[in-house]
Amino acid sequence: MFRLTLAAAIAAGLGSAVAAQDLKICVEGAYPPFSYTTDSGAVEGFDVDIANALCNEMGVSCELVKTDWDGIIPALLERKCDAIIASMSITEDRKKVIDFTNKYYNTPARFVGREGMTEEELSGKTVGVQRGTIHQQFMEAEFPDVSLNLYGSQDEAVLDLLAGRVDALMADSIALLDGFLNTEDGKGYAFFGEPYATPKYHGVGAGIGVRQGEEELRNALSHAIGKIRGTGEYQEINAKYFDFDIYGG
Repeated sequence: MFRLTLAAAIAAGLGSAVAAQDLKICVEGAYPPFSYTTDSGAVEGFDVDIANALCNEMGVSCELVKTDWDGIIPALLERKCDAIIASMSITEDRKKVIDFTNKYYNTPARFVGREGMTEEELSGKTVGVQRGTIHQQFMEAEFPDVSLNLYGSQDEAVLDLLAGRVDALMADSIALLDGFLNTEDGKGYAFFGEPYATPKYHGVGAGIGVRQGEEELRNALSHAIGKIRGTGEYQEINAKYFDFDIYGG
């Protein structure tokens, strides 16, 4: 009964734009372990598993739309997708443009550089950040004496760190840990400085982005997040990628 009611609510909220049994979900595919593209071209990762679990809980069929980070909000606004599940932090600036569900995880940001590097050494150095992220905003406001190199994806930033074109990276701590430090390429690199989770820049966790005015879909997704946490499915997905609770306090 719940699934039928939910499908009807989604249909009513989206009108003719999207059928109740067909939602398009924008994912990035270049932000391991949250989303990454396999050799076969498939997109996998924590965000993808969460998206599939939510769609199943809601009783709808979902199509994943691989979208570059730079264009992911425009894609939502242009109706190329109906929701964004791409580790997007819930911030006041973004809420001026789109709406968000409840969070589905929350982790701090960190610096990574060569082992032994300290935050005091950053002045005059170059740090790589993904373009259009909370990390770019944070660095520009809090570290104005640090040069920034901006990248379309986190993978590109990592490659430039390895090539010596930047001195450090600033990004989500888990993306840096599992997507870089715990890999063969990460040997000789380490976190430095303190974890950062300043709501002004970093928001209150990662949420699912939807268009403003589509409260039915937003509420249905938020309800589904609560449901998969209640059934234990969220925890099973969590354990597949992490040895700690990524949901946060």
